[in-house]
Amino acid sequence: MTSHADIERAAFRLFSEHGFEGTTLEAIAREVGVGRRTLFRYFESKNDIPWGQFDSTLDHFREILAATPTDLPVADALHLGVCRFNEFDIDADPPHVERMRLVLETPALQAHSVLRYAAWRRVVAEFVAERTALAPDDALPALIAQASLSMSLAAYDAWLKDPEASLPELIANQLVLLRGFLAAE
Repeated sequence: MTSHADIERAAFRLFSEHGFEGTTLEAIAREVGVGRRTLFRYFESKNDIPWGQFDSTLDHFREILAATPTDLPVADALHLGVCRFNEFDIDADPPHVERMRLVLETPALQAHSVLRYAAWRRVVAEFVAERTALAPDDALPALIAQASLSMSLAAYDAWLKDPEASLPELIANQLVLLRGFLAAE
């Protein structure tokens, strides 16, 4: 039986050999030993494969945020939640660093990434809105969601340059830098 993981492993092997754009869905299906249409039961498009099971990942993010202590200030709870969300199994296959390198450095994936980033920001905005008695589309939750994504992407950029660094620590450092900058103003 085919699984999301089987498809991802096969696709990442082919992406590393032929590049993202040089890899077809037909080639991925052949590598997995299924028909092309079977792939669509698992992923809506080739662009979705590098993102893995992103919707369930966002559900996990919601669970992490919901489990943060309610007596923590919102910024601290969000900081903790985003750091925990970015803790990945070092034995993941494909490795998280390969996944994110592909997502962040492949021009053909950038438009698709915008959709994924919007969904991620929505999780943050909903969390902030709930903790502040605002609506997710209000200015503050929307701003914090944008800033959180920017801090995370900056940390990912640093991590891709030094994959031996701790991603959660890099993300935590981004918040410290931003808080320090805002406090100095």
